[in-house]
Amino acid sequence: MSDTGREGTFFAVEDGARWTCSGRIALDNAQKVLEAANGLPLPKGGVVDLSGLEHADSATLAVLLALRRRASTEGADLAFVDVPPVIVSLARVYGVDSLVGV
Repeated sequence: MSDTGREGTFFAVEDGARWTCSGRIALDNAQKVLEAANGLPLPKGGVVDLSGLEHADSATLAVLLALRRRASTEGADLAFVDVPPVIVSLARVYGVDSLVGV
């Protein structure tokens, strides 16, 4: 994972059944990425694939937590798959691994 690259984005795939994330999510763009994601309907299948994430840090973790909070508020399930190791580590250090589902 590099710290430069495409702006991060979430987009619906499989007819809205899941989201895929690509690019980088970091402190400088996390709010913009979250606002764009909040403009999408939650994935029908409740799955967000993070395999296309090029850079992740604590701001990325904050975005994921905000998405989980949104799903909870809307009464939906949301699971992250192919979570980058740095997010797993950060979630464990901050004690929110169960909230992120890692």
